[in-house]
Amino acid sequence: MTETITTLSGAIAAGLSCTCPRCGQGRLFAGFLKLQPRCERCGLDYGFADSGDGPAVFVMFLAGAIVVGAALVTEILFKPPYWVHAALWLPLILLVTLGPLRPMKGLMIALQFHHKAAESRFGQEQQNQERRAEHDQGHREP
Repeated sequence: MTETITTLSGAIAAGLSCTCPRCGQGRLFAGFLKLQPRCERCGLDYGFADSGDGPAVFVMFLAGAIVVGAALVTEILFKPPYWVHAALWLPLILLVTLGPLRPMKGLMIALQFHHKAAESRFGQEQQNQERRAEHDQGHREP
């Protein structure tokens, strides 16, 4: 059996390297952003992983700051024609959005695993108690 990652820094390293959040050795992705069904090393089922739009949001904020800042500085200092802006910023946009997207998704999944994050169960405990009380009342002897 492989060793289990227990530290936050280990989880961050596994996430950024797109490896299994439990063992740090198995591949996390089957495609660019498609997850493997489970780790080929330790057998961890990746069914718990739901990063949603989180990685894309973080990447968009980072990319927006970089590209807009660079475009503004370039416009103020050099005042180039629009075609120069297009030639400079379109490739940069592709680079700063697609480049970090996969490691960011791996990081979000690794942090979910490390912190044992799960879908909210708000109100379910109260519902379970009410069901148990109804069940007990129905099975009491008169």
